[in-house]
Amino acid sequence: MSRSGADLALLLLGGFRSLVDGATAELARRGYEDVRPVHDFAMRAIADGAGNASELGRRLSVSKQAAAKTIAVLQDRGYVTRGTDPRHARRMLLQVTPLGFEVLRQGEAIFDELREQWERQIGATQLQNLETYLAALSGDPAVRFDTPGWMSRGLGDLM
Repeated sequence: MSRSGADLALLLLGGFRSLVDGATAELARRGYEDVRPVHDFAMRAIADGAGNASELGRRLSVSKQAAAKTIAVLQDRGYVTRGTDPRHARRMLLQVTPLGFEVLRQGEAIFDELREQWERQIGATQLQNLETYLAALSGDPAVRFDTPGWMSRGLGDLM
């Protein structure tokens, strides 16, 4: 049976969604029921140097207002803080807290566990081949979270 290009896109999206939904559910089981995928992307961008709402908005391809809302949620939940920029005393910089880094570490461990589940389902060789083929087709890494425009839609319902 031959599938269409749209079928392929939906299968790839379904695989992504399955992993992300599984990770989000497992984070909730581990006590982080308030974490959403956009929070992971935002904390990684902040850890990588997005020090304010404007920069975070650029990295996530969202408005400054949407970035500010995400920052407020992350601050309220204790995942990020605003500290003083050592180079500019009046400027505030975002920083990921130890709790935020713990959530990121937990998420990475969960994705490793989900990968192991897939390996058990289809076999180590099949999964390695899948990863090799996907890397050849889409590049390795396939997508960076801060690539402009890649996730700019639908963030409002994830906060």
